[in-house]
Amino acid sequence: MSRVKKLIRIIIGLGISLFLFVLGSNIWVVQSTKSYIYDASDVPDNAVALVLGTSKKTTEGKPNRFFVERMNTAATLHSLDKVKHILVSGDNRTKYYNEPRDMLQALGDLNIPEEDISLDFAGLRTLDSVVRCNEVFGQNEVTIVTQEFHCYRSLFIARYFGMEAIAVSADDGGPIGNMLALREVLARTVAVLDLYILQRKPKYLGEKIKLPIKG
Repeated sequence: MSRVKKLIRIIIGLGISLFLFVLGSNIWVVQSTKSYIYDASDVPDNAVALVLGTSKKTTEGKPNRFFVERMNTAATLHSLDKVKHILVSGDNRTKYYNEPRDMLQALGDLNIPEEDISLDFAGLRTLDSVVRCNEVFGQNEVTIVTQEFHCYRSLFIARYFGMEAIAVSADDGGPIGNMLALREVLARTVAVLDLYILQRKPKYLGEKIKLPIKG
């Protein structure tokens, strides 16, 4: 067999292996977490909701429906007394881009008292937000708020670290788009690598912070 044919066979073999790993990772992430995803109306009570950050605007400058859905869902959980306190976690890379501050303002506009909201400014990735919720803010039983496609990965990370986490889907039923769906497929694969191969931790931890939870 020529070197070219051997190389082609190696490339094909690697391609098949990569495809199977991506497929297997996604099946694992989804199947192991789907039973922990609820609607806002029937989710069990928890003291704290962890709302994962996203930009309030799209790249075109329009309102980001994912942001709006997460804020509305968090406010609904609070109004139904499904949670007592809301921890918003996201990125604040510059003074012009601050996800936690944007979420605080949006929740305030939805009549959530500011004393019932805490901000985590070091939620640089989903892994950071979830682990910091547990290790910095001391919450093991938590309700994660994000879109359904993101719930699976968030729960997978939380459950890996021993958290008794559940999630609420913030979707309004709209499509997420092919590019975002592909990105999430890859992100689930990276999550498996981060946890089981690279054993990655949050970029920032720091001192523990007690949440001012009522009741």
